Amino acid sequence: MRKFTLLLAALLTPVLACAAPSAKLILPSFSTMQQKASESVVITLDPALLGLAGRFLDGNDPQDAATKEVLKGLQGIYVRSYTFDKDFAYQQADLDAVRNQLSAPGWNRLMETRSRKSRADVDIYIMIDNNQAVGLALIASEPRQFTIVNIVGAIDLDKLHKLEGQFGVPKLDLDQSRSPAAASPTPHK
Repeated sequence: MRKFTLLLAALLTPVLACAAPSAKLILPSFSTMQQKASESVVITLDPALLGLAGRFLDGNDPQDAATKEVLKGLQGIYVRSYTFDKDFAYQQADLDAVRNQLSAPGWNRLMETRSRKSRADVDIYIMIDNNQAVGLALIASEPRQFTIVNIVGAIDLDKLHKLEGQFGVPKLDLDQSRSPAAASPTPHK
């Protein structure tokens, strides 16, 4: 019976792993973007680096303490932001490849804005698993800039605003009195 249980577990493990979608996006290397960009920000904070970053926050400072609390449930913060001297120096296909991942089961769009006048697009998605936010993705693009933010792990939406302006997360101007769907992000300029 034990051998049967082990065999069944071994056979089901890959199936179960495939069934649970990952909140971590697969981001292109953007190596050519860095060469073309006048400014670039690349932040990759995995669980070990998040723990290390949390140790540098002052627990006696109320804002740092709140940020430490938010970081406890996170497994990663990934930011890619590039600014260019010319319009559309980046490949839209690279952004579309990231956006396509957000159509996977579990991801839900919180917000989408499109501006024909400024040619700016902003998409915010959240991944829900068992009624818990486990991932957040933001894609903001303008003719001379784009930013992708991917936050992975248990996310308390009421506390998420504590990460704004830290670890490369742009100011999203999330108002606690409004629902996240009504938020109006301000991508990094």
